[in-house]
Amino acid sequence: MRNLVVFGGSSHPEFTEKICNRLGISPGKTRLHKFSNNETSAEIKESVREQDVYIIQSACGNVNDNFIELLIMINACKIASAKSITAVIPYFPYSRQPDVPFKQSGAPLTFLPPQTPQYQPEQPNKPEDVSNQLMRRLGQAAKEQEEKENKEEEKVPYREWRARPGVLIADLLSCSGADHIITMDLHDAQYPGFFDCPVDNLTSLYTVINYIRLNIPNYSQAIIVSPDAGGAKRATAIAEKLCMDFALVHKERPKVHSQKRESILVGDVRGRNCILIDDITDTSYTLTKAARLLREKGACKISALVSHAVLSADAVKHIEQSAIDELIVSNSVPQDQHTKNPKIKVFDVTPLFSEAIRRTHFGESLSKLFEA
Repeated sequence: MRNLVVFGGSSHPEFTEKICNRLGISPGKTRLHKFSNNETSAEIKESVREQDVYIIQSACGNVNDNFIELLIMINACKIASAKSITAVIPYFPYSRQPDVPFKQSGAPLTFLPPQTPQYQPEQPNKPEDVSNQLMRRLGQAAKEQEEKENKEEEKVPYREWRARPGVLIADLLSCSGADHIITMDLHDAQYPGFFDCPVDNLTSLYTVINYIRLNIPNYSQAIIVSPDAGGAKRATAIAEKLCMDFALVHKERPKVHSQKRESILVGDVRGRNCILIDDITDTSYTLTKAARLLREKGACKISALVSHAVLSADAVKHIEQSAIDELIVSNSVPQDQHTKNPKIKVFDVTPLFSEAIRRTHFGESLSKLFEA
């Protein structure tokens, strides 16, 4: 391919190699290292003038270091007069912190606010009304003092503010020089709206569907399960495409004033194989808790398919000790250390990204990638 250069960051070099092999090119030459004080240095070892540049970097391992490395590489290509720069980010950083989450306090008004009283000009005081006005003012002062004391007694503690860096991450990528973003299975659909440049959010939905068809025996007799309400849309889409039944693990508070949430299974899984569908698993708490509930409700074999398996901390250990029989994850983040566990298997998404890069380079539509 002419006028195409693909660079890979240090986060997932195997991913870059596979994409370049499918495109029939060799990866671009770079030198990435850190100084003794852990500052990142990136050197582009070949000309990118008037070239379409694609930089592949995933949010795994040291997320902040990898993200800064990506920004430096983008800016280096921009300064070197690249024609266009596309950041290919299989697993997007900070994708679970896009914006302030929806709360009931931010919902639209369910009733009309009280009407503003009409303005009435003050009338000159009459001599006979002075005593009445004095009594009214004394009563108002006493009432205000009482309300002030009640407020001090019922003072609510300060609610700590949590930063949401979604817009900041988008601005950093745009300011560094990125003209286009390619990613996969963003946790929140609102994220592309933070960018001033085009964002192609690829989906692993049809890759997962093909994996189920080819690798899970008697899949039509199994049942698709979403481990939480947030993933219900994704799970139902797969269930509809494969003509399978669907179940949902829902968390609810049994009492109005209770802070404890209980997991409730909506659907019947007795004597059936279950396939859990989720987009991200980090500590694997949600996934293992849902699998335990399914086992208690009489499920037979429990499989889990996840788009992005970060598996930080003791997640692999929790998976091994859980009721999950097999965990199938994508290679959007490195899985070499995780596949040592016999329960964990990997499906490849590099064909999806290599085809997206090829179509983008030749100006073709990406809509075919969103079809079965």
